[in-house]
Amino acid sequence: MPWIKILHIATLLCWCAALLYLPALLLASARARGGEATFDVPAPALLRFFFTHVATPFALLAIMSGTLLFIVGRLTGGWLVLKLMAVSGMVLCHVLCGALIVRLEQEQYRFLAPASGLLAATSAALMLTVLVLVLSKPFD
Repeated sequence: MPWIKILHIATLLCWCAALLYLPALLLASARARGGEATFDVPAPALLRFFFTHVATPFALLAIMSGTLLFIVGRLTGGWLVLKLMAVSGMVLCHVLCGALIVRLEQEQYRFLAPASGLLAATSAALMLTVLVLVLSKPFD
């Protein structure tokens, strides 16, 4: 079981980092369209690659290892339900990152910058919620 925990924590760290990095890339790309900055690689291509080849595999591995940890460790408790709700919110943020990437590819820049900032803040709040719930295990 320790290897499952290590896998879960490692993949979760990478997924959380990606959930914070994707909105930052989206925000930079939205600003670049205004003439402030440029990328060597076209931003939509870079974002799509990072989303599909880095963020999504880490998200899937984190969720699968967490599910395995839950089953093998026979974890129960009210905190777990709240944690799973927060993780579901993180999944929703992940999906919304993908939707914003599609909007960027379609050159629909309206509200892209504020949506990216809101998405980063929401993702960070959900990550903090998961961390507090796992470490404190309230309602146990």
